[in-house]
Amino acid sequence: MNTQTTTDNKTLWVIDAAHSEVAFKVKHMMISTVRGHFDEFNATVETEGDEFENANVHVEINTASVNTKSKDRDGHLKSDDFFNSETYPNIIFNSKSFDGNTLIGDLTIRDVTKEVELHVENNGMAVDPYGQIKAGFEITGTINRKEFGLKWDAVTEAGSVVVSDKVTLVIDTQFIKK
Repeated sequence: MNTQTTTDNKTLWVIDAAHSEVAFKVKHMMISTVRGHFDEFNATVETEGDEFENANVHVEINTASVNTKSKDRDGHLKSDDFFNSETYPNIIFNSKSFDGNTLIGDLTIRDVTKEVELHVENNGMAVDPYGQIKAGFEITGTINRKEFGLKWDAVTEAGSVVVSDKVTLVIDTQFIKK
C-alpha cells in the first residue's frame, strides 16, 4: 500500500483500532441501559488533503465480535433474533455526505440498507511520538433496530419492553494519515 498522499490531492486515513471504539447502548426493560461494543471493525476515510468535509467514509463491523460482557446475551445477539452473524457477518456504512458536523450515509445491517444521520465532533489532529499524523472524532446517533430486521420482541409480565427499539451509537475514532 502506498503510504503517501495519493495523486489528485486525495488522502487516505485508516482506523487506529487500538485507540477507537464502536459502541452502542440500549434500554433494557426500560429501567436500565445496557452497553456493548464490537471488538472487530475496519474503517477508512478518503479526504481532499487534510480537510474532512466531503470525506468518503467506509466502515465494516464484524457482527460476531459483539461484546456486552455477557456470553449468553452476546450469543443471543449473534443469533437470527438479532444480527444472524452466520448469514450477515458484517455491518457496513458508506458515507454520502459530510459537512464537518453531520455525517450522512447508508447503513446496512442484515442486508437492510437505510440512510442514517450521525453527529460528528472533530477533536482535531496531532502527531504521535512516532511521527504519525492522527485525527480524532466522536460520533453519535440513534437508529431503530427494527428498521434493520432486528425484530426480536419480548415483554415482561408487567408489560414492559425487554429491549428498546432505539439504539444509541457511540463511536470514538482515531485515524492515521497514510
